[in-house]
Amino acid sequence: MMFRFLNETRRIVEKPWGANAPSQLWRYNLHYFDDLNAFEAEARHRWHVEAIASWIRDNPPVSGDSWAPYPTSLRVVNWIKWVLGGATLEAPVVHSLAMQVRALTQRLEYHLLGNHLFANAKALVFAGLFLEGREAQRWLEKGMTILAHEIPEQILADGGQFERSPMYHALVLEDVLDLINVATALSDGVPEKWRAFVGSWPALAQRMRAWLAAMCHPDGEISFFNDAAIGMAPSPVELERYANELVGAPGSAAAAADSFRVLHLAHTGYVRADAPDAVLLIDVAPVSPDYLPGHAHADTLSFELSLFGQRVIVNGGTSRYGLGPEREDERGTPAHSTVTVDGEDSSEVWAGFRVARRARPFDLAVSHEGRRLRVSCAHDGYRRLAGRPVHRRLWLLQPGVLRVEDRVEGRFKSAVARFHLHPAVDCTLDESGSSGRLRVPSGQTVRWRASGGSARVEPSFYCPVFGRRDPTRCLAVELDGASPVCMELTW
Repeated sequence: MMFRFLNETRRIVEKPWGANAPSQLWRYNLHYFDDLNAFEAEARHRWHVEAIASWIRDNPPVSGDSWAPYPTSLRVVNWIKWVLGGATLEAPVVHSLAMQVRALTQRLEYHLLGNHLFANAKALVFAGLFLEGREAQRWLEKGMTILAHEIPEQILADGGQFERSPMYHALVLEDVLDLINVATALSDGVPEKWRAFVGSWPALAQRMRAWLAAMCHPDGEISFFNDAAIGMAPSPVELERYANELVGAPGSAAAAADSFRVLHLAHTGYVRADAPDAVLLIDVAPVSPDYLPGHAHADTLSFELSLFGQRVIVNGGTSRYGLGPEREDERGTPAHSTVTVDGEDSSEVWAGFRVARRARPFDLAVSHEGRRLRVSCAHDGYRRLAGRPVHRRLWLLQPGVLRVEDRVEGRFKSAVARFHLHPAVDCTLDESGSSGRLRVPSGQTVRWRASGGSARVEPSFYCPVFGRRDPTRCLAVELDGASPVCMELTW
């Protein structure tokens, strides 16, 4: 059988499935069975039946990636959704499904927490509602108990998921919508003690979809803060369609094209501004929850900017997990539109999913008067260095103009402010070397001018999806001393 995940296609002949696959994430995707409920899945029904039978035959319990708790959780949910969509499970498949849930209950991911434990609990709720008997009732009780603890822990007051990744937020929003869906479809199985809790889920989904909408660009896709890439979660458009069917239309309309609107997501730590022809997204967030920084990047005080509906200033994105120099580069500060001091990362990201000493924002001020936004913030991530430097950044946005001012206080050897460009943006440099033009794909021109430090154009990379790294360029401005440097964009 042929499978394609993360932009890599492989033929699976090994037993257990994927034993020689290139990465654990690819193997995990192999065992999710997402295609059961994918677009035009009905046309592949016969192949799906054969694939399930093959999986049961070739993946005996309970070792290897095929039985790991996270892929087991997603597979259990996908098999049940497939049946609720009209398919039929034969007795051997039902038996396997029950075995998988039993195995999951013994291996719940309390050591990882976060979205993993949330997915475990979701699978227990699905199985507990779908299957019958006392054992199923225990699964349902366990799943509900975990969710009752994790939802207030993981979903912050502004609606954002606490790992502060738009991609993972979208995945957990899908989980919440799926839970609403299954609890509605199998409502007779919801015990009375949990009915009020289940009844709170639609309001939760509305807050979460509003947060996701705020963290998207005009192209309809997510911004790249922390681990984020397009295609790993359902698209925001798909999630909006799903939410509309389950909980109705959102409570507020999008900003008009000629309006000026500011949204401060204070609990997760982001600011969004909609101005004529511009969308600005600013990261003034801490590094995830302290006990769960695995999907964090060293991107404090970075930002992304869309002009005329197209991405212009970006962060580098995420192309891979695991260990290795590419993963470290993609999490590091130089891959983000912020300031690097003395060649160090603002937060010490290491070993793929680890963070040691981390940047903490302070002195945040957000003011919005009429058609003018002012955001200022600092972080202490570089105070661990010998000169105890502090990066301070100021954003000033008004119609047609964005100014970004950077200052590093304290002693330092070198500091560079980088402004990564989307690969589709053409960049030219004037003879002065301190100014130039950006041309977006739809033809508009944006003037840029750097002052207070020397500017250059550097090669860079952009990872819009897993498994792909596209070449691009960035504007780099060297900070010469204690005086601020300024990057000004006009359009």
